[in-house]
Amino acid sequence: MPVFKYTGRDRQRKPVTGHLEAGSLYAVANQLLEGGITPIDIAPTDSIPTQATLQSPAGQDIGESLQNAWRRLSRKPITLLDLVFFSRQMYTLLKAGVPIMNALRGLVDTTENKELVRVIQRVREGLDSGLDFSSSLKRHPETFPDVFISLVQVGESTGNLPEAFHQLSIYLEREKNTRDSIKQAVRYPLFVLSALAIALAIINLFVIPAFAKVFASFKAELPLATRVLIATSKFSVEYWYVMLAIVALLALLARIYARSPRGRFHWDRVKLRLPLVGSVIFKATLGRLARSLSVTLRAGVPLVHGLAVVSGAVDNRYVGERVQQMRDGVERGESLTRTAVATGLFPTLVTQMLAVGEESGAVDQMLIEVAEFYEGEVDYELKNLSSAIEPILIVVLGAVLLVVALGVFLPMWELAQAARGN
Repeated sequence: MPVFKYTGRDRQRKPVTGHLEAGSLYAVANQLLEGGITPIDIAPTDSIPTQATLQSPAGQDIGESLQNAWRRLSRKPITLLDLVFFSRQMYTLLKAGVPIMNALRGLVDTTENKELVRVIQRVREGLDSGLDFSSSLKRHPETFPDVFISLVQVGESTGNLPEAFHQLSIYLEREKNTRDSIKQAVRYPLFVLSALAIALAIINLFVIPAFAKVFASFKAELPLATRVLIATSKFSVEYWYVMLAIVALLALLARIYARSPRGRFHWDRVKLRLPLVGSVIFKATLGRLARSLSVTLRAGVPLVHGLAVVSGAVDNRYVGERVQQMRDGVERGESLTRTAVATGLFPTLVTQMLAVGEESGAVDQMLIEVAEFYEGEVDYELKNLSSAIEPILIVVLGAVLLVVALGVFLPMWELAQAARGN
C-alpha cells in the first residue's frame, strides 16, 4: 500500500507531521480529519522512516531547511485584500457557470500574489485527488479563516456556492475597511511619540553632555533638575548597550508571552480596556462578531456551529471565550438572548434587538443591524480619535520640553546672574 507523508495542525493549531499508509490522498485526508488534524500538505513517499527520524526534525537536510526558511521569509504574505479579490472572482466565475477547476485555473493566471497562486494550485491538487472544495481549503488554515471555510462548506452542501463567495467578499471587504480605519487613526499618535522618543535620545546622548561640560567648568552648585538630567545622560552614554539589551529582552519576553495561550488571552482582554483606543477595539470586535455570525446564519449554518466558527473568527481570545460560553448555553437549550446577557459583553439595546430577532425569527437580520450599529459607532469614534489624542500629546510634549528647558537653561540663567553680580 502506498505511503504518504503529511503535515498538518491539530485542534490547538500546533504543527504535526507523520506518515500514513493509505490507498489515495483522499483516504489520508479523511483519516487525518477524522483524527482532528487539519492537513496542510500530503505527498507520496517511498517508505516510512524510523521512529528516531520522525521524532528528530534536526535530521532534516540542512540545505533544504535553509531553503524553506528563506522561502518563508521572502514570500509576500496573503492579505485580506487578496482574499477579497479571490472571493469576488470566484463569485463572478461560478455565477457565470464556469466549473470550479476551470475557475481556479483562471485565477492562477490572473492572481499577482505568488503565495496565493501556490495555495490555489494546492487547492486544485486537492480537488484532483478527490477532496471536495471545503476540504481542500481546510488544508490551508493559515490562509483561509474558519468562517471562510464554513461558508464555503455550507455553499457546497446547499448548491449555492456563488452566493457563499458573494457574502464572503462583502464580509472580508468590510473587515479590511475597519482594520484600515483603525490603523489610520493610530498612525499619527504613533508617529508623534516615535519622533519624541528619537528627539529625547538625541538630547540625552549628545546635547546634555555638551552642556554638562560647560556647567562643570564653572564649578557651581547646579539645580536638582539639571543634576538629574546630567546623571541620566551620563548613565545613558556609558551604558546605552545595556539599556538596549534590556529593552530588546523585555520586548522578546513580551512577544513570547503574548503568543502563549494565557498571554494572548490576557493581552486581548487588556486591549479592550486601553484608554481612548480600547473602546474602538471593543466595538470593532463586537461589530465583526455580529456580522460574521449573521453571514454564517444567513448561509444556513446552524446556530451552535455558527457560534463555534465565529469564536475563532473575531481575532480576540477573550471575546472568543465568551462566544464559546454562548455556544454552550445554546447547546443546553437556552436562548441566544439569555446567553448574550450572561456574557456581559453586550449593552441592553443590543440584547433587546436580539430578543426581537428571536421572537420574529429574523436573528440574522437583527445581527446585521447590530453590526451596522457598532460599525457606525467605530466610524464616529475613529473620526474623533485624533482630536481626542492631540490635547494629550500636546500636554506630554509640553511637559517634556519644560523639564528639559528647566534643566538646561535654569543653571545658565543663574550663572549669568552670578556673573553679572560679580
